[in-house]
Amino acid sequence: MWICMVYNETDTSVDFRLCQDFGLILSILSLIYLLVCFPLGLCYNVLLVAVNLSNKVSMTMPDVYFVNMAIAGLVLNLVAPVELLSSTFTRWHAWEYNNEVYITLLILFNISSLVIMYSTTLLSLDYYIERALPRTYMSSVYNTKHVCGFIWGGAVLTSFSSLLFYVCNHISTKMVECSKMQNKEAADAIMMFIGYVVPAVAVLYAFVLILRIRKESTPLDQDSARLDPSIHRLLLASVCVQFVLWTPYYMTLLVHTVAGAPGYISNAHYLPTYYFLRCVSKLLAFSSSFAMPLMYRQMNKNFSNKLQRLLRRLHCRDQSCPHERSTVQQVVT
Repeated sequence: MWICMVYNETDTSVDFRLCQDFGLILSILSLIYLLVCFPLGLCYNVLLVAVNLSNKVSMTMPDVYFVNMAIAGLVLNLVAPVELLSSTFTRWHAWEYNNEVYITLLILFNISSLVIMYSTTLLSLDYYIERALPRTYMSSVYNTKHVCGFIWGGAVLTSFSSLLFYVCNHISTKMVECSKMQNKEAADAIMMFIGYVVPAVAVLYAFVLILRIRKESTPLDQDSARLDPSIHRLLLASVCVQFVLWTPYYMTLLVHTVAGAPGYISNAHYLPTYYFLRCVSKLLAFSSSFAMPLMYRQMNKNFSNKLQRLLRRLHCRDQSCPHERSTVQQVVT
């Protein structure tokens, strides 16, 4: 059960008990996530997508990025119960999945992580563009929708290179082409660099530019085209939360990339601690699927108005709603 199966009669009882304790803690954390975080994340992600798509006229550039992250969060919501109810995460597992299912889950997880990280990154850069050049419409809703489409396409293409390494790592070595590519450390290195290092550098660069803009006083500061000031707080909170929740997972990829090749982690003494930390880091990554929509719900002051309009529209969908047209016009102006 869990990673404790690697122990044999030559291992110390202390290490075995430590492994059992790790397994129990991980089982409890997985159960808490499935009972509390999973339903909250599923409901709020669906609500975030439905509310914004039903009010397309009033959507802003940040709304488009948060919808994009919510869709990626829904993909994580599909992956989470399958993984958390397996023997990797819990003692009371419901099923075991084969290599094909493992690779499918890994692809969906990697694509979602890339979409979330790059949506956060481009939100920071577009926020700077909107602050610096509010009348250029470079960060308009129309352009942002196309950018989000490219994010999903880029995430799929980026995951393909890692997919080759993972697939070849799980199939027979008789295939000459794959026998040369059975290197999971290379796949982790690709994900670490593209999925974390590049977005981290870009976000840091965007924040430097934003701070420089905020220190400068220009005639455009009173421009009505600027974003709502609350968006700045939402941007800071979203970037901090995303990197706090995803950094541990990418650090485990870094450890596996650096220390996995020499065989350091292959030592049975370090396996329980490493796999425990890796599973906990993945739980934190799954937590981003409910932390982000909750934060958006609390910090976006327009969300409540959009939700009320959606409820009124559903209530009077069989008859005309005279107040809906005027409300939308007020938001646009």
